[in-house]
Amino acid sequence: MKRLRSFVSITLLGGFMVVLPGAILVLFAEWLFGVISRLVQPFNEWVASWTPLTSYMADFTGVAVLLVGCFLIGLLVKTNIGQWLHDLIDDFLGKVLPGYQTINKLVSQLLGGEGNTSLLKGEACRAYIMGPNVPTSVTGIVTAKHANGDFTVYVPTAPFLTSGMVYHLGADSVVLLPHISVEAVMRTIIACGSGSQVLIQPPPEE
Repeated sequence: MKRLRSFVSITLLGGFMVVLPGAILVLFAEWLFGVISRLVQPFNEWVASWTPLTSYMADFTGVAVLLVGCFLIGLLVKTNIGQWLHDLIDDFLGKVLPGYQTINKLVSQLLGGEGNTSLLKGEACRAYIMGPNVPTSVTGIVTAKHANGDFTVYVPTAPFLTSGMVYHLGADSVVLLPHISVEAVMRTIIACGSGSQVLIQPPPEE
């Protein structure tokens, strides 16, 4: 009976760990869509009142305006005053909102943190995790280079970029792909390997 309980518990936990990333992604997407819909609702109603556009087209227009707003904010943050305001607001939110710093660091790691801490500042590679003599390789991103020539490689789990494995490999087990952007590698991972032909394309001739 004790073995049966242990088997059931471990099996349920394993299934939970498999389902959890997908559930979090779905819940986050649903929450984000709800937030965006509420933000652009007044604009949607205004657009729908003087144009023949359907509500769906009005939603699309509202989201487009929101994206333009994000772009303009991004331009502002590139200035000294914008960076100062961003740091001020960031510090304030970190003090009043529990968990804000954790979420902020997670997003920074994925989308572009300071210095060399971002995945986007890494380098695309094919990692031979079973050794250079075994033809099996995985799509990876080099996140650190060590003084002895070894590499630390992050291998995301498709289709979720925020979960994966970290490998410490010798230089002979890592093939760097400097001609391929990390964004291109991420697209193949999100697409569950679709479009991976770019990983075997030779570098362009100079």
